[in-house]
Amino acid sequence: MGSGDAVPDSWRAVLEPVLASPKSRALGSFLNAEEAAGKAIYPPRGTRLAALDLTPLDSVKVVILGQDPYHGFGQAHGLSFSVQHGVKVPPSLANIYKELERDLGLPRAAHGNLSNWARQGVLLLNNALTVEDGRPASHQGKGWEEITDAIVAAVAAKPEPCVFMLWGSHAKKKAASVPGLMNSHHLILTAPHPSPLSAHTGWFGSGHFGKANAFLEAQGRGSVNWALS
Repeated sequence: MGSGDAVPDSWRAVLEPVLASPKSRALGSFLNAEEAAGKAIYPPRGTRLAALDLTPLDSVKVVILGQDPYHGFGQAHGLSFSVQHGVKVPPSLANIYKELERDLGLPRAAHGNLSNWARQGVLLLNNALTVEDGRPASHQGKGWEEITDAIVAAVAAKPEPCVFMLWGSHAKKKAASVPGLMNSHHLILTAPHPSPLSAHTGWFGSGHFGKANAFLEAQGRGSVNWALS
């Protein structure tokens, strides 16, 4: 993965074996070669494991699976669906905010930075943790999947009940590959992706945020404050 992206302590035991695999070593070589060739890769080094930095394994309550980091300059910063302060809220995130307003009555945030969710135990994880500028899905199949599969499996193995929000076929497929997850003590919530292409086919009205909090409260884990100042 390169320098500047050290695995946080709470995830080290989970990830050290997979990071030693040939696929992970090939991923590191691929990223080094792409950058040496002058290609812009997002998010920048030092932020690619931000989801793990902000959400230690023992604090995970909710997992939201994305597919790719945003592929525009200055957008991605290591959290799925989130963008840096000062960046225009992307369409999918705007639809997430609309559903939060409908579901919980929360006003739509003026920014797209979801770090506050991550600090409360919401693991905002993408399937691939890097992307080339202007080329969506360009780093799919390069080795990130083995790493992010191990992250999802580690959460699935937790004894504490968690919530998995699976939005779209890609997230459902990734979660279904984890043995036993779909029939576990965790709450599995599925819906179409919040993209404008699919949000009107069942994303709006899914009520995932309220359902997640009701489950977490019932399990004694405490709800998530989804409000963003």
